[in-house]
Amino acid sequence: MQEIVSIRDANQHLSRYLERVEQGTEILITRRGQPIARLLRVDPQRGLSDAQRAARERLRARMETGYALGGVRLDREALHERGE
Repeated sequence: MQEIVSIRDANQHLSRYLERVEQGTEILITRRGQPIARLLRVDPQRGLSDAQRAARERLRARMETGYALGGVRLDREALHERGE
């Protein structure tokens, strides 16, 4: 079930609408009749999908190895050296 409310009404009665969202109602917030936001209940059991988990592991592996730029590998200290 979806309920449509204005920004003003949502602002004045936010706790009331949050209670409805907890019960499963979707709240669509409008500004001058145009939809701008949607309040939905958060599913606390939701986790990452298998594809998202695999992508996260690929990213971590790439961050560990870094990118070869064809030059000298610089560490943090070398990057922050200042000429005196």
